[in-house]
Amino acid sequence: MTIALDPSDTTPAVPAPADTSEGFWVQQPESPAAEAPVDEPSDEPADDLGPGAAADLDPVVVRDALDFGVYARTGGWAFALKVARSVRPGGQPAEGTAATKVSAKAFAELAGCSPERVMRYYKAWDMAADDGLVPQFEVLVPGEDVELPDADVWLSYYTSRNSASSVRGQAISAAAEAEGIRPTKALEVAENPTALRAAILADPGTAEAARGALLDRMKEDPALQTEMARAFARTDDLKKAVASEAKAADRIGYVRQIVENGQIKTPAGQTVDAPAELRAEAERHLSLLDELDDSEEAGEWAGEAYDTVKGLVAKAVEEDPALRVQERRTKFYNSLQKATKVFEELTLDEVMEEDIYEADMLQRLEALQEAIGTCISALRKATTTP
Repeated sequence: MTIALDPSDTTPAVPAPADTSEGFWVQQPESPAAEAPVDEPSDEPADDLGPGAAADLDPVVVRDALDFGVYARTGGWAFALKVARSVRPGGQPAEGTAATKVSAKAFAELAGCSPERVMRYYKAWDMAADDGLVPQFEVLVPGEDVELPDADVWLSYYTSRNSASSVRGQAISAAAEAEGIRPTKALEVAENPTALRAAILADPGTAEAARGALLDRMKEDPALQTEMARAFARTDDLKKAVASEAKAADRIGYVRQIVENGQIKTPAGQTVDAPAELRAEAERHLSLLDELDDSEEAGEWAGEAYDTVKGLVAKAVEEDPALRVQERRTKFYNSLQKATKVFEELTLDEVMEEDIYEADMLQRLEALQEAIGTCISALRKATTTP
């Protein structure tokens, strides 16, 4: 139940159950004689209210209209004024104008709400007083009316959420201000993650905003990077998508490296200067890739660019006799190194100790010995041929 407070009413009110809603007072007219209701456009047929017509209307209706006019002009300031002129938080001496004021707890009991909500209004008034928008508490007395700021200024001082005073809430508020939005909006979203999840699931625009925010946060949050990487690795569909995108990125990087450095890497691993024709073709494909929108799939385009450039690299190697010879020499030497390393890793002691010998092993080694002998003979013959 919500109880209306009238400064002129000195009859104690019966405490009401705590209210969990933001609007915890029924607004009373600040000064019926001085403030008139605001005219608003309406589709309803207008009653002809001439001078003195209000006297013929139901006083309750007139009172509601006056209340509405006050709130339309001042918003939460009308409620904050009631707190500012009537509340004396605990610890403050009851002297002078504060002698008739009550504690925030007593005021909350009369209003049927929580002391915390009363103090949020109190603090909003306090900050506005520090900025010179409203009078300080000390000069206000119960029942006094003062000129109030516009309603649209209220949200700059008031926060309806307890989390705003926490370290987490302050960080969210600061981030909201940096983004140019009201902190109350960001705090509301942070306190209702289920609503945020629903919006992300239902709305592509919200999902895109969330994706961008997560990427920005991961740049400064290694723990979140690890968590996201783990989540992707454990989900088959996402793991495949990541692998596909990584492959496309590698291919685009291969083309970009040729354009930016002017060099190519041959299949055997040699790095040589790229022919002009090849570099021009790589630039053409790269420009097409850079022009793709974020919504377009780059995989197919990257594959086409990579295959084209790779084919031109092979052609350039074959058309250059010296490069072709060096490429084959390098390829042969690389294969020889791999074969040598593999053979050196064979542990003959384990063969003898664990009795893992099989006839097929000996046959394979004998075939390998014959192949090595043939290779040695060919190389010796090549060295003696003019």
